[in-house]
Amino acid sequence: MDASEVQAVDSNICGHDSISYWKSISPTVSGMLGGFPHLSRIDLRGSSNFLTKLYGLHGGGTATVDNPLKRGVDCGAGIGRVTAGFLSKACETVDVVEPVEIFAQKVGSAQMMGKGKVGKVYVKGLEGWVPEEKYDLMWNQWCLGHLKDKQLTEYLKRSKGALAKGGWIVVKENMSTDIGGKDIFDPLDSTVTRTDSKFKNLFEQAGLKVVRTELQPGFPKALYPVRFYALQPADG
Repeated sequence: MDASEVQAVDSNICGHDSISYWKSISPTVSGMLGGFPHLSRIDLRGSSNFLTKLYGLHGGGTATVDNPLKRGVDCGAGIGRVTAGFLSKACETVDVVEPVEIFAQKVGSAQMMGKGKVGKVYVKGLEGWVPEEKYDLMWNQWCLGHLKDKQLTEYLKRSKGALAKGGWIVVKENMSTDIGGKDIFDPLDSTVTRTDSKFKNLFEQAGLKVVRTELQPGFPKALYPVRFYALQPADG
């Protein structure tokens, strides 16, 4: 892919169009998952298993209600599906970043707090969010496609500076299946689905290294493959 093609895909992203799309979506699990609510349990189990493997890299145990990480953040949280179903069990406190206000309000409601504690709720897009805390876990799932490449690189640099010692930035995103190895633009929600190589290039530009990566198992083959990346500072 030459530079002009990369720029063409990247330049199509429009934050206003993205927000308009999500404001039209029902604030339900089905709405968050594009009409596939039955995949939520598979998704959450895959995320929990991935975090357990990260602990294993350091010879640790697992993040559970009885042995939680101190502070996490759900970036692009939607209605808090991941916060309630996974992060609130893995962290003592979970902050939330979500640009759609009606979704952010759902996260703070009693039914979405899970067994943990929702901390600060930032009604803001990731491109403008500046972390105020130090985090053991920064979870980014199905949201980074709304950021242009430059915005994503700058966001990851800010996130790197917000990591507690030994913490992880986790990216869980769809992978492009374009036969020519190109990123794919979706005008419906104004997002880009990136290739594995593009993500790795942007991580490197942000000064991050991949310490573990794998595919989410159990999703239908008709959907995009979904890949996890666990990131830490390259100089750490």
